[in-house]
Amino acid sequence: MPVLSILDLAFVPEGGTPADALRNTRDLAQHAEKWGYRRFWLAEHHNMVGIASAATAVVIGYVAANTRTIRVGAGGIMLPNHSPLVIAEQFGTLETLYPGRIDLGLGRAPGTDQRTLLALRRTPASAESFPDDVLELQQFFEPAKQGQTVQAVPGAGLDVPLWILGSSLFGAQLAAILGLPYAFASHFAPAALMPALQEYRSRFKPSKQLGQSYAAAGLNVFAAETDAEACRLFTSAQQQFTRMVRGTRGKLPPPKPLTVTPASNSQESALANSPAMAYAA
Repeated sequence: MPVLSILDLAFVPEGGTPADALRNTRDLAQHAEKWGYRRFWLAEHHNMVGIASAATAVVIGYVAANTRTIRVGAGGIMLPNHSPLVIAEQFGTLETLYPGRIDLGLGRAPGTDQRTLLALRRTPASAESFPDDVLELQQFFEPAKQGQTVQAVPGAGLDVPLWILGSSLFGAQLAAILGLPYAFASHFAPAALMPALQEYRSRFKPSKQLGQSYAAAGLNVFAAETDAEACRLFTSAQQQFTRMVRGTRGKLPPPKPLTVTPASNSQESALANSPAMAYAA
């Protein structure tokens, strides 16, 4: 039986508010715990009116406070948006409050658009330091050494499992070299899943955290009492992705059949290779 977990973006529905989205996230996490899911992760996205999990560590604390046993974490924190020390302090605090239940998945994408990237005081070159930032973050979770002048408090000496997230071979290679678990975003890059897993497993080197390779694959899932109802629910994701391609992002629309309108060649190409199309079969 495979281990199942949930990645939630705290979608804000049309006609709803971020408060509604966060209450829905809490409710989903409580049900996931009852149903036996292993993990409940949240993702960092900025300047998106349809996603309420931008302050990811805060939402993780909210979910952990309203559950008892399920692991709660980030899937992920976009590390180049932050200093490793701040993330060590945030997740050290979460681990202190909810011991043995916190995961920290790390990505190198900005999780937003170029203008918001600048508002985050980040430059496009920030991603280049991602491997070094991961190593620095690991050091802040090590027990503090005598004479160490900068410590993560809380954080130093705590066991916060790190994951590397990715949608390309870069993340697979980094996770393998560092001996960390790897989560692949096949919910929006399905064709690259198997090559990335093969790269990760073939290059994996055991580490203090992990003795053998361990990977997770993200999948879009639409479930209901009947196939017809699941397909109806799926139309919300289709509409949302179509809007994103056309530059008209917004809140999560209610389920309904898509209205077919003329699209440019580039839009048609994007739609044909989108997660919504990839998982339609």
